[in-house]
Amino acid sequence: MQLHRMLKLKGVCYDVGSVMYINWRPQFDSKTVIREIEIIKNDLHCNAIKITGLDIKRLIVTTEIALKQGLEVWLDPTVWNKKQDQTLAYTRRVAESAEKLRREYPDNLVFVVGGELTLFMQGIVEGRNLTNRITNLMTKFREEKESVQGPTNVSRSISRIKAGEHNKLLGKYLEKVSGSVRQVFHGQITYASLLWESVDWSLFDYVSVDHYRAERIKDQYAEMLKPAFEYGKPVVVTEFGMPTYQGAEINGAGLGGNIIDNMSLYFHYALPLIGGFIRPKLKDGIHIRDEGVQARELLDQLEVLDKMGVYGAFVSLFVSQIHPYDENPKYDLDMASMSLVKTYSKGKHGSTYADMTWEPKESFRAVADYFSKN
Repeated sequence: MQLHRMLKLKGVCYDVGSVMYINWRPQFDSKTVIREIEIIKNDLHCNAIKITGLDIKRLIVTTEIALKQGLEVWLDPTVWNKKQDQTLAYTRRVAESAEKLRREYPDNLVFVVGGELTLFMQGIVEGRNLTNRITNLMTKFREEKESVQGPTNVSRSISRIKAGEHNKLLGKYLEKVSGSVRQVFHGQITYASLLWESVDWSLFDYVSVDHYRAERIKDQYAEMLKPAFEYGKPVVVTEFGMPTYQGAEINGAGLGGNIIDNMSLYFHYALPLIGGFIRPKLKDGIHIRDEGVQARELLDQLEVLDKMGVYGAFVSLFVSQIHPYDENPKYDLDMASMSLVKTYSKGKHGSTYADMTWEPKESFRAVADYFSKN
C-alpha cells in the first residue's frame, strides 16, 4: 500500500445553515461569505472547503463563491431526520443544481451524497430522533465491547457492529442514492462515513470518514483508520475537530455540546416571541476556557493523519454563529464550539479582521501555520 507523503487537500468545514431544531447559521449574506472564504484561502491557507447546510440556494451560492476563488469544494448537503425517500429526493435536487457548476469547474467539485446517515436519517437504526438513535447504538456498542477481551476490544467490537442489520439497510440506501446522483451529477462523489458503518466503496471515488478523537481511543486513533486504506482509493477525513475548554481532549469533540444548556439555546433561537428574553448558557458547573487545548489537539491530529497518508482532511469547523464568545464563563458558548474563530454577539467586530464579527482563536493560527508549511 502506497501512502501519500503529505496532505493534498487541506480543508475546513464551512456551515451555511444546517438545521437541527434550529438553524445553525441564522445570518447569511453573500458579502460576508465572500470575505470569510477569502480568509479561509489566503490566511488559513486552505486549498479545499467542505460546504454543509440545508438551504439549496445558500449551498449553491457559497459553492460558486468558493470555486471562483480557486478552492476545491466538497459539497455536502445536510438534511437530517427525514425518511429515506425524502432524503434521496433532496440530495438529487442539490446534485442537479451542482452539476451546472461542475461543468464550469470540472476538476474542483466533489459531491457528498450524505454523512453519518445511520444516525442522521430515519429508517436505519430504531429511534424517532438523533438522541434516540445514538442511545440505541451506544447500548449495542457497549454490549459488544463488554463481550470482547483484550487491548483491541474497540476495533473488534466495531467489526461486530459492522456486521449488524443496520449496515445492510445503509448499504441499500447508498446504492440507491449514489446511482440517482450519478444520473444528474457527472463528477466525483463520496459518502462521509462513520468508522463503524460498512460501506461499499466501489460506489464512490473517495473513501471518506468522519474521525473525531477522544481520550478513550487516542492510542488507537490511527490504527482505527487503517482499514480505510485497503480499498485502493484516496482516503479523506471529512471531519475532525475539538472544542475549546479544559477536558475537551478527554471527552472528545462530540461531547462539546454536552456542556451547553440546550433548552436555553433552543428557546432563544427557535421561539421568536420569547427567545429574546432567554439567554443561552452553559450547564451548571465549572467550565474553563482553554484555546490552547483546541490548538494542540488539532495540530496533533493533523500530524497523525498526515503521517497515516490521508489524501485530505477537513477541520471542523470555521465559524459557529450560535455559539458566541462571552467574557462571563456562564454564557461563553464558544467553549463548546469546535470553530476556529470566536463569534461576537450584538454586532461587535474583531480586531484582526475589523470587518468581521469574530476573532481568530489560537487554533486558527495553529492550523494556518501547519497548512502553510506542509
